[in-house]
Amino acid sequence: MGLHGCLNGTTFQSLKLTAIPTWCSSPFHQTQTLHFQKSPLPRAISTQTSPSTTKAPEDHGGKPQWKATIDFKWIKDNKEAVAANIRNRKSNANLDLVLQLYDQMLNLQKEVERFRGERNAVANKMKGKIEPSERQRLIEEGKNLKEGLVSLEEDLVKLNDKLQHEAQCVPNMTHPDVPIGGEDCSTIRRMVGSSPTFGFPVRDHLQLGKELDLFDFDAAAEVSGSKFYYLKNEAVLLEMALVNWTLSRVMKRGFTPLTTPEIVRSSVVEKCGFQPRAKNTQVYSIDDSDQCLIGTAEIPVGGLHMDSILADSLLPLKYVAFSHCFRTEAGAAGTATKGLYRVHQFSKVEMFIFCRPEESEYYHEELIQIEEDIFSSLGLHFKTLDMASEDLGAPAYRKFDVEAWMPGLERFGEISSASNCRDYQSRRLGIRYRPSEATVTSAKKSKGNLSPPQFIHTLNATACAVPRMIICLLEIYQQEDGSVLIPEPLRPFMGGLNVIARKS
Repeated sequence: MGLHGCLNGTTFQSLKLTAIPTWCSSPFHQTQTLHFQKSPLPRAISTQTSPSTTKAPEDHGGKPQWKATIDFKWIKDNKEAVAANIRNRKSNANLDLVLQLYDQMLNLQKEVERFRGERNAVANKMKGKIEPSERQRLIEEGKNLKEGLVSLEEDLVKLNDKLQHEAQCVPNMTHPDVPIGGEDCSTIRRMVGSSPTFGFPVRDHLQLGKELDLFDFDAAAEVSGSKFYYLKNEAVLLEMALVNWTLSRVMKRGFTPLTTPEIVRSSVVEKCGFQPRAKNTQVYSIDDSDQCLIGTAEIPVGGLHMDSILADSLLPLKYVAFSHCFRTEAGAAGTATKGLYRVHQFSKVEMFIFCRPEESEYYHEELIQIEEDIFSSLGLHFKTLDMASEDLGAPAYRKFDVEAWMPGLERFGEISSASNCRDYQSRRLGIRYRPSEATVTSAKKSKGNLSPPQFIHTLNATACAVPRMIICLLEIYQQEDGSVLIPEPLRPFMGGLNVIARKS
């Protein structure tokens, strides 16, 4: 379940952190021994200097403006395709203004260079023997040129900030096979299993949780507010089992496990493609700071190699991260979002890959295959969707969602997504790699006879969003007597517990 942000023209607002408790517990340790190769996290072989920040124009709030490495020439040369992409995504990006500002910037850069050239020419003239009157004239001319140059350079900084502010709203380009339109235009890639049949009245997860003493929403509402919850008894074990079982499966596919910070800088949230401080945001921002609570581990994992150049030999870098996630769920209401389906805080296991550009579509397929294997192993009935253009958000080039059947809700509900963001995030986060000689087809070399660095591709996918998985498992495996069977793969991770039964 990706965190939706400034994407598709949606606007957001910042929300106070008060009454939002934060706590972090390590995943529950299961009894099986898990074997995997222990190695330190790969580090960048060289690190760039972080982009300098400059004051943005006053109408941007005066905050420091980070810079994305946007290929403005490519945008200008492909204006029609970019404009069509903005329309297809229902984005509010203003392409005409971006191109207008870009042309103004190019003209202003030429003017700055002209002033610098004239100033250098005046300085050269003063090196020789000249009459005092001529020297005085050149001094005055140099002074005027210097003052003019300072003014032009200040204008250039402001114009660059304004250009960045507008251009950062331009969404990623879209895979040619993505359906065009709203969510209802999404196409089914795969349907797995069939909906279970019951010879008794079906209970939803709220009724099951009440009868089996698994949740407490009322106490959580008093302590923290609506859309918070306590897990109790076997539900706690089930969450830990889901996390550890998922981690063990994904690690066998070569993913390095992580736990992440759950507070990040607002700029990192923005660089990943989300807007934390606008209207109807899904992001909790901390007042009087530049920090936010994460809505997905995609954000801190994406920032793990920020402003660095990675060695080709390290790729792909594959991570599986456990974290708590926090979302405002602005505008979410109604019976379709009741109980655990849409909450402000939840646990999640997220996969993230940094890879070479030519490999990102291959790894996108691998991520959705891992998700489908996980859900199939738990006996879920689900469908995989190729999401339509208006539902991609700004970062995704292509996105596959997984929706599982929830008998108590009598509908499919989203439990996962997998996105290929190509170089959209890496251009904003400053993450590049240096291709090895074997992969370089161009004769162009950078300093030191090295291959020039290229922007890396990033992908993310949800391996397990715990609350919605609990909904599925409780409702699918419920029995007539009100008990719930534990799926066989999870039993070793729950101390051998086979069934959740009513308390005597």
